[in-house]
Amino acid sequence: MLVHAVCTELRATLFDLTATNIVGKYPGKSGLNMLIHLVSKVGRLLQPSVVFIDQAEKTFLKKVSKTDKSDPKRLKKDLPKLVKSIAPEDQMILIGSSRCPWECDQKGLTQTYQKMLYLPKPDYSYRYNLWKELILRKGGEITYTDFDLSSLTKISDGWTSGAISRSVNDTLSEKRILQQKFKQLKPLEFVGSLAKSEPVYKEEEDAFNSWYTKTPLGKKKAKLLEGDDDDKSKDKSKKK
Repeated sequence: MLVHAVCTELRATLFDLTATNIVGKYPGKSGLNMLIHLVSKVGRLLQPSVVFIDQAEKTFLKKVSKTDKSDPKRLKKDLPKLVKSIAPEDQMILIGSSRCPWECDQKGLTQTYQKMLYLPKPDYSYRYNLWKELILRKGGEITYTDFDLSSLTKISDGWTSGAISRSVNDTLSEKRILQQKFKQLKPLEFVGSLAKSEPVYKEEEDAFNSWYTKTPLGKKKAKLLEGDDDDKSKDKSKKK
């Protein structure tokens, strides 16, 4: 959802280089060179442009699972070169998303992605408004006396915005939207689809926090917070 929001706001062209999206396309070394060349050239012609990679950590994995047939390390050497070729005047940006960035080679990851932002899971207020907005936008009808939006919001605690969005899209098919005249929409209908996605568990959240504090941006933020604490301590001592 985030990358689409960025593209919408910037009116940018999206190039999705996620491993599962390019698997089997542009085969071989020559094909890969052609892919990078096209993205670089067309991206500049159609700028502003966004190059997106989901599961960004997989590009720099030390060991790939035998069950993964997407060849995720295919762009390992060429992706950093693509980033370095982007000049300050080019309106191009690389965006990656990851659920477990600590599982890969950190040197390759930090050299490719200049900034790393930790996006916490949505809180109650955000989820409530997100469910409401997505259901209504999709054509769903919410009657606040019968549709318990609050319970649906509580049930979805721990799930990401993307999981909620997929649940709404999967549940509100054209057929189901038409059936609303005879069969009222119920919150329980969204739970089955939501359950197909994995929530963000506390252990995973703790791992994220631990990893982020070791990133350049995390370290910088920690220093700034330490500076604020020192300033507060000095102010207190002066008052005394």
